[in-house]
Amino acid sequence: MADSEGRHLRSVVLASFIGTTIEWYDFFLYGTAAALVFNRLFFPNLDPLAGTLSAYGTYAVGFVARPLGGILFGHYGDRLGRKKMLVWSLLIMGAATALIGLTPTYDRIGIWAPVLLVVLRFFQGIGVGGEWGGAVLLAVEHSGGSRRGFHGSWPQMGVPGGLLLSTGVFAALSAALPESAFLAWGWRVPFLLSVLLIAVGLFVRLRILETPSFVRLKEAGAQSHTPLLEVFREYPREILIGMGLRFAQNVVFYVYTVFVLSYGEKSLGYPRAVMLRAVMLASLVGLVAIPFWSHLSDRIGRRPVYLGGAVASAVLAFPFFWLFEKGPGFMALALVLGINVGHDMMYGPMAAYFSELFGTRVRYTGASLVYQLTSVVSGGVAPFVATLLLARRGSGAVAAYIVGCCAITIAAAWFAPETHRETLDATPSEAA
Repeated sequence: MADSEGRHLRSVVLASFIGTTIEWYDFFLYGTAAALVFNRLFFPNLDPLAGTLSAYGTYAVGFVARPLGGILFGHYGDRLGRKKMLVWSLLIMGAATALIGLTPTYDRIGIWAPVLLVVLRFFQGIGVGGEWGGAVLLAVEHSGGSRRGFHGSWPQMGVPGGLLLSTGVFAALSAALPESAFLAWGWRVPFLLSVLLIAVGLFVRLRILETPSFVRLKEAGAQSHTPLLEVFREYPREILIGMGLRFAQNVVFYVYTVFVLSYGEKSLGYPRAVMLRAVMLASLVGLVAIPFWSHLSDRIGRRPVYLGGAVASAVLAFPFFWLFEKGPGFMALALVLGINVGHDMMYGPMAAYFSELFGTRVRYTGASLVYQLTSVVSGGVAPFVATLLLARRGSGAVAAYIVGCCAITIAAAWFAPETHRETLDATPSEAA
């Protein structure tokens, strides 16, 4: 019996990893394209700075949609089950991504091109907004015991996995095609490949079972009728702490993986292929760093690991840009330090930490709300803010911006509870 449960747990965490890798592949494709080509294809009449800012503006639309997706999928995930919502999130994300690959550019349909881009990006945000909470709960609630941090890290590994996949496809096409062909049709290929990846994700996800925590809740007939209202009523402190914990992690990630691509190519003259390879290296290291930091949080606690990541990110902000500007040869080192040390110390334990802050009745809604709502005012605007700061004050201002965001997360981690030894269902909401 124990062996059968162990095999099922392994299949669940693997399914969580594969599904989130595909979802983040779709989501990150847009960020890479926005940094490198969308300004020329969808905003050709603007000067380079205005075009880049406009491309980042459409990029931010996905972040605005993410809380809506988190609330919608969280509501039904807390009422009907985690598994069903994950199938729908995958379908929505896949359809939106493939349609981006078919969208005509500005020279074909004029102003309707960026309008269509914004609409499809919005649906991408809806899909990924519902994805994270469900994928994380699938792993954490099936785990249930003393290794929740490690098992919860598998859907987190979907971020470097998706980034590695999306950046790798873009890098391969950039190297294989001349610039004219890449701008004419090559950029569409990674988006259209999403159709095949979604088919794989659905095959894997349809084979897994609902989580034991939700099954017990459903058998008792104890599902919440209004999860969103309940989470605000029962967990206001946890929401604020969770948003503070999320803030710096999200800013750091999107400054280091989206903004620096545009900065390196347009301001420093670095070759696109070199920058994409550096991002791929950091993504590859992340597949090891994220489970390592998560395992450490199972041993010594979520709070000290998370706090260490926020402090490290603040300390490394200025050295990151110093290394990055020394030349392409130092770019990979800067990204590994900034992402795999500072960022991954926060992102690895986050899945278990956010899940443990909320009771089973509202866990999908609560975790999704904290994760997705914060992204609107943190990572969603980070490339835009960083581009403005760079243009007006230089890279030192961007580093100072990161330090300020880290201060918010350090304060939140200082006041956050330690949860790694608590029973998953033994929360204030369940006790009440």
